[in-house]
Amino acid sequence: MISYSQAVVIGLLQGVTELFPVSSLGHSVLLPALLGWNDVLRDQSAQESPYLAFLVGLHVATALALLVFFRADWARILRGLRRSAARRRVETADERLGWLLLAGTIPAGLVGLAFEHTLRTLFAKPLAAAVFLTANGAILLAGERLRRRADARGPRPGTPAGRGDRTGATAGAPSRTAPPRPAATGVRRLASLTLGEAVQIGSAQILAFFAGISRSGVTMVAGLLRGLDHEDAARFSFLLATPIILAAGVYKLPDLLGPNGDGVRGQVLLGSLAAGVAAYLSVRFLTRWFTTRTLTPFAVYCLVVGIACIARFA
Repeated sequence: MISYSQAVVIGLLQGVTELFPVSSLGHSVLLPALLGWNDVLRDQSAQESPYLAFLVGLHVATALALLVFFRADWARILRGLRRSAARRRVETADERLGWLLLAGTIPAGLVGLAFEHTLRTLFAKPLAAAVFLTANGAILLAGERLRRRADARGPRPGTPAGRGDRTGATAGAPSRTAPPRPAATGVRRLASLTLGEAVQIGSAQILAFFAGISRSGVTMVAGLLRGLDHEDAARFSFLLATPIILAAGVYKLPDLLGPNGDGVRGQVLLGSLAAGVAAYLSVRFLTRWFTTRTLTPFAVYCLVVGIACIARFA
């Protein structure tokens, strides 16, 4: 049975690492192993356990924190989708962004429904998580290197580089997290992505079902390789993650409300509160970080911790 102190620690860990590009699932395996929380580690890879019911609350809390932070964005996006569906055509950047998010969410949603449980129980082991965390660091570094090479070659043909908000906000309704700014040469506008490119970026989330691979990290890399800057790649990644995380929590809500939730609902409440606060502060920090900085520090962290944990658990 998970204790209240463990619930707070794991809740904080979930809220931070779900959004930082360092893998929440990987850390939720490695930290209990390092701290000797063998019961938690065993329950995480079990077919059914109270710990899995506990995770439901953490995922819902994380998704709600994202919804609160991006509430203005989601309000515009949902209004845009409604208008676009009624007219049967796309006329504004917000409408287009809504369809991009919808298309990008489908691949990970389908794979999650079919294989999430199997992949979690199979790879929720300390050594496997350490290997995948190291791989995550390599992916982040490779993404940054390839992006720099692309920048050195100059703008790709047909790259939009006009002035104004490059993230897809409509005129007169600037995003609170992405104010209008001049577009740098060779940097694409978020709303200029095609549906196919959105599916490609969203498909990167599938890798996050392996403990140690970061959802936000791999989707950001996919966005960077399609020409987005770090700020827009991060924003698209967070918006893409919100429905997936929320759906995962709601889908497994019967685990929390059923017998598996007996005896842990107090821990769920406390852990979820910690996760929600940590997630909100994390996304607030990261949206500012990626206005001027890169994925490189997170890549180095993953490589160092991953290699150290491989040595520890091999």
